[in-house]
Amino acid sequence: MTLTADVPATTSLDLGPARALSCRECGHQIPLAAEFACPQCFGPLEVAYDFAGVTRESIEAGPKSIWRYRHLLPVPSDVQSHPNTEPGLTRLIKADRLAAELGVRKLWVKDDTGNPTHSFKDRVVAVALAAARELGFSVLCCPSTGNLANAVAAAASRAGWDSVVLVPSSLEQAKVLTTAVYGGTLLAVDGNYDDVNRLATELAAEHEDWAFVNVNVRPYYAEGSKTLGYEVAEQLGWRLPEQIVVPVASGSQLTKVDKGFTELGTLGLVEPTPYRVFGAQATGCSPVAKAFEDGHDVVQPVRPDTIARSLAIGNPADGPYVLDAVRRTGGAVGHVTDSEVVEGIRLLARTEGVFAETAGGVTVATAKKLIESGRLDPDAETVLLITGDGLKTLDAVSGQVGPTATVPSTSKAVRDALAGRG
Repeated sequence: MTLTADVPATTSLDLGPARALSCRECGHQIPLAAEFACPQCFGPLEVAYDFAGVTRESIEAGPKSIWRYRHLLPVPSDVQSHPNTEPGLTRLIKADRLAAELGVRKLWVKDDTGNPTHSFKDRVVAVALAAARELGFSVLCCPSTGNLANAVAAAASRAGWDSVVLVPSSLEQAKVLTTAVYGGTLLAVDGNYDDVNRLATELAAEHEDWAFVNVNVRPYYAEGSKTLGYEVAEQLGWRLPEQIVVPVASGSQLTKVDKGFTELGTLGLVEPTPYRVFGAQATGCSPVAKAFEDGHDVVQPVRPDTIARSLAIGNPADGPYVLDAVRRTGGAVGHVTDSEVVEGIRLLARTEGVFAETAGGVTVATAKKLIESGRLDPDAETVLLITGDGLKTLDAVSGQVGPTATVPSTSKAVRDALAGRG
């Protein structure tokens, strides 16, 4: 099946079904390359495909990682033969206790904390690395708010590559340590993520062998998020959920989950049933939510001020496309305060035993608010994407939780403490 294309297939590169890069604004197509901006209108490029022979059976016979979907991704045919972190196929939890708390009939939690560096970023980095190798790069790089830094440093070490990672100097210490431990180059930059991202764009132009996963190989990197949509559908028995709530930073994840659902329906792998996509942001960095609320198509940049630092991108590249996706599907973009974020973290942990980072708290709390406001249908089957582990953002709950009591080593003291709690 063809999902491109007026550009001849690029034969010098093995990037699986990928056949061209297509502008998301004007539709102009160019051959596969390390490009991210359209030469005609400077709009963002994404991968276009020529899919063939993909069946449920061929996917199910594949490895227990994102590479089971390799025939739907821009990666070489031999992607499994190179050392990589093999992310994906994480749990889809039937969240009955959380559903009862939120007043939802049927609820699922897609728990991506089980990936190698405990966030969904392992998916996108694995795809980016595979494409970067084929494109001739030799150093893996990124600007990051934390999770991507972890994933790039780990993936580079596994592959035997050097890495260069740029992060804001204010980043949570846990994310700094869990990046530095892999031994690559880690540079803390004075400024916020948008400052770091601008620097990365400059460096990408200066170093031709540096693959900045979310800059010069961004079209390939972004496709890794489709695997979240693929897995949800497969784990639901090859069907689409009626509603899905996705945290929004750059916005790429939400748009690619939507793209993944669409591809599955177009290819006949699922029945193309209607679904609604919802975005979740922290109030202290909610430019997409504000644009949605105001009915605007343009997202105005903001200066982030939130504990949800993994979502703290004040000028989200895919913001307009998030608005397109949620409006087209009948969804919405909501936002929650930092205190609500913490409540969301604790609610998910208490009801389902999943400890999420602040982005997960944003997702849960936003879902709660969307239900209360009537935007999210409590009778529709709903999936919440939990994209990172709470061990990365312990500061968010520090002082909020701790020992129930400190007691002497006697059974009476324990009984007294339990009685006091009751």
